[in-house]
Amino acid sequence: MAQTLSALGDSFSYVAIPLLVLHTTGSVAQMGVVTALGGAASLVTGLFAGVVVDRFDRRRLLVGCDLARLLLYASIPLAWLAGPQVWLLYLVLPLASACGMVFRVAHVTVVPSLVPADQITRANSRLFAASSTAYLVGPALAGLLSGRFGPTTAIALDASTFAVSAAVLVLLRLRPAEHPTDGERPIDVLLAGVRFIARHPVLRPLTVLLTILSSLTFGLTDVVIYRLKHDLGQSDGTVGYVLAVGIVGTLLGSVAVARLRRRYGFAPTWTAAWALCGVAMAAIGLARPVPLVAAAATAVLGCTAVAGIVSMSLRQEVTPAPLLGRVTSAFWTLHSALTPLGAAALTAAAAGYGSAATLIAAGALCTATAATALFTPLFPRRQPNPAPASGSPARASAE
Repeated sequence: MAQTLSALGDSFSYVAIPLLVLHTTGSVAQMGVVTALGGAASLVTGLFAGVVVDRFDRRRLLVGCDLARLLLYASIPLAWLAGPQVWLLYLVLPLASACGMVFRVAHVTVVPSLVPADQITRANSRLFAASSTAYLVGPALAGLLSGRFGPTTAIALDASTFAVSAAVLVLLRLRPAEHPTDGERPIDVLLAGVRFIARHPVLRPLTVLLTILSSLTFGLTDVVIYRLKHDLGQSDGTVGYVLAVGIVGTLLGSVAVARLRRRYGFAPTWTAAWALCGVAMAAIGLARPVPLVAAAATAVLGCTAVAGIVSMSLRQEVTPAPLLGRVTSAFWTLHSALTPLGAAALTAAAAGYGSAATLIAAGALCTATAATALFTPLFPRRQPNPAPASGSPARASAE
């Protein structure tokens, strides 16, 4: 519940604050600057969020992050009582984004403390589904409230969601977790997550593959919007419909993932999800009727949901609890390193070569990248059993 409320608050801010900037200044450029500052703050915070999560009490951190965002977002409607204070937004959104990143890392680390190891994937699937629902409902509700009562009212409601989330988290009880010793060198504490990933036989290739896959898909929403608007001549309403229907894929993937992993295992589930994601991306480029575009987009989000949930569950299962925050933070930072370049390349290709060709090519690369997992330690090669020596018990029993 707390995670859902926090996600609802975040999704509110993604819509309400840009609307407030546009409403106050009329400048799209300023709206972009505020949004960019929030994204940059999240990225920078990701570098050390894991250290913070692994060094301090995680429940208190979760509560503290919610209370901090409550105060930050509540300051906006209060300040606006005296008139527009645009400068405040340049301060609030980066700080709130930084708190949000710490919250997300801490949230990942507490799941193994709440459920048995064999229930981690199921728990993550439910949390993912709840968060996806929040991100589906939140922007629509924020837009509705902003249109009816103004953006400051929407932001005030946004602040209240963090208050409720903090109250729920106060009641949370976690198993005690170990923390790094004070004798560790700061550089060792900071790099422990990266070193763990580099030495782990599965997380290492998984991170490399995800770095490529994330760069291929990060700008996908922009290309889909461009295809619908520019190539297919659809309205803004149709774009919203396609993106909203696509979220259904996330929910379906969240429901199916636990059963898929239990039946097929981690590596086949993860690899097949990304391979099918590439096929669905290409289908968006090939399809022209809007319902088919929406169906393909739904498949893309369903596949990425399955892959993301099993990946997060694996990290939680194989990482020691004292390291989980730093490993999570390092994993997110590493595989997101190329996403800005990937998004820029994808949108530039769409402008230069057309959205259809771009989506087909990106989909083919996505499927090919997923297929290379077959030749990594994700799929360990079975060694043939050596022939037993003549006269050995094994040979005697076989004969």
